[in-house]
Order: sequence, then structure tokens, then C-alpha cells
Amino acid sequence: MLFCGINPGRVSAAAGAHFANPRNDFWRLLHAAGFTPRLLEHVIGVTNATSRTTSGSGDLRSADFAGAAERLDHLASQLKPGWIGFVGKEAYRGAFRERPELGVQERRLADTRLFVLPSTSPANAAVPWEERLRWFGELAALSEPVPRPGVRALMLDADDRVLLLRYPTAGDPGVWVGPGGAVEPSETDEQALLREIEEETHLRDVELGPWIWTRRHVWAWRGKVYDTRERFAIVRVDARNVEPDASDSLFFGGPGTRFEYRWWTLAELEATPDRLSPRRLVALLRGLLEHCPPPDPVDVGV
Repeated sequence: MLFCGINPGRVSAAAGAHFANPRNDFWRLLHAAGFTPRLLEHVIGVTNATSRTTSGSGDLRSADFAGAAERLDHLASQLKPGWIGFVGKEAYRGAFRERPELGVQERRLADTRLFVLPSTSPANAAVPWEERLRWFGELAALSEPVPRPGVRALMLDADDRVLLLRYPTAGDPGVWVGPGGAVEPSETDEQALLREIEEETHLRDVELGPWIWTRRHVWAWRGKVYDTRERFAIVRVDARNVEPDASDSLFFGGPGTRFEYRWWTLAELEATPDRLSPRRLVALLRGLLEHCPPPDPVDVGV
């Protein structure tokens, strides 16, 4: 979640913190709407449509918002929040030169949805607390992560090469990750991983090795936020039998979605600038090849 105010007031500028005026209800509304169980230890960012400090937003001029839309688009592409919540109509209007209604907007930035909230400024005190809380609560409900348990294979061949797949989209080359996906409600983790391996590599009757890693990743796709908790198992295969079909309709893309695949040596992974998943894959793989698998699955982070 990324919130976008209009600009820093003098109290916030002096404090070096967003929404620092004690009369501003932003942080209290955030907590009351259920975004945070306390104030504040969650993946929530705050930015502004313009950085110029003024006594009030009425002192801003159109030129103050030059480049705002492009900067927000860059933030959406880089950070990939599920939503950007504009705190006040004027923050949205300043960035995009159009007057919005409160709530969900048709415009998107990359895969990030946009939502306009009432201003929390003391100057907007005419809007009752209950009305502002209703809009914050609506955004909180929309941005609540969907639990998505998952499984993945660390698929190795006889030469200790690892098979990784990547799902590029427009403007994003994607992340290299092992075969796997979501666990369906009726499946065990083992059944789900065998199914995913067959779907993505056309291998059947493979033997699953030990579960070695766990990983939690909260991410956004087309306006929905997913809370993925994955387990990784070692799978040893003969690379000659692996025949992924890059034209298969897999993952979230639906029909026509294509993916890339490649066998990687450890040295190639160490040299690549491409993004890998888990992010510490190089160090994790090196440790695994030099030592025995851990007796219990290890949390490897994002």
C-alpha cells in the first residue's frame, strides 16, 4: 500500500515526517480502518504529489505538480503496491489534471489500482470522522491480502544445474523462480507440487526430495494483494526429460501467456543481473551444494 498526500505542510516539513500535524487524523484513521493493529510496523509507504511546503494546499500552483504523474508511475512500477491511496481529491487532481470522485478510479499505474480518500487535514473537518473512516475502511477491505499457500521445486540435474522459469509481462522481464504454484484446497503440498511440475515441465512420477526452505511473499497482481507462503522441496531429475512448453497457458496470465525457462549453473547465477527468487538464491544454493539439506525447512525470506 502506498498513500499519496498532496504536499507537506509546515508542521510536517519541520518534523521531517508525513502527516505530522497532531490535528491531522491520517494515522488514527489508518489504525481505526484496520490497516494496522498498532501504529506502525507494516509495509505502508507515504509520498506526496508535490514536495513544495506551503501553509495550505490552496497556495499550490499547477507548476508545482510537474512530473508528478510520471514519478508515481515509476513508484508503481518499481515498488508494485497493490493500491495507491490518494489522501484527498486535490492530491489526485494535482498529479493527473482531472477531478476525481472518491473511491476506486478507472486509471491504473502499471498493475497498481488507484483509490481517492477524503482529505484527513484539519481543513477538511467539515467531513465527519465516520464518513472518512468509511472510505478508509473500504480501501482497507480491498487491500486485504488473499492467503495463497504455495509450493516450489528446487529442480536440479546431475550436474547440479537448477531449472528456473520466468514470466515476463509488458514492461517487466519478471523474476526467475523454480517450478511451482498455488496449493488447491483439496490438495496436499506434495500433490500440488507434483501437479505443478507436470504442468510446467511435463515430467510425471518424479520423486520429491526433502522440504528445505519456506518463504513468505506479499505481492500484488491486477489490483489484488496476495499473501503467499511457500515451501520448497529438492527434486532431482534428468535434464533430458524436461520439456517445458513456453506456449502453455500458465500462471495468472491466462491464454496466450508465455514463459521462459533455462538451466543455470551456480556460476551463471552468480554473474546474472536478473532478479531471482528467493532473492538469496545464489547463497542458498551454494550452501546446499556444499552441505547436506537442513534437517528442518529454513525460512529464506522474500
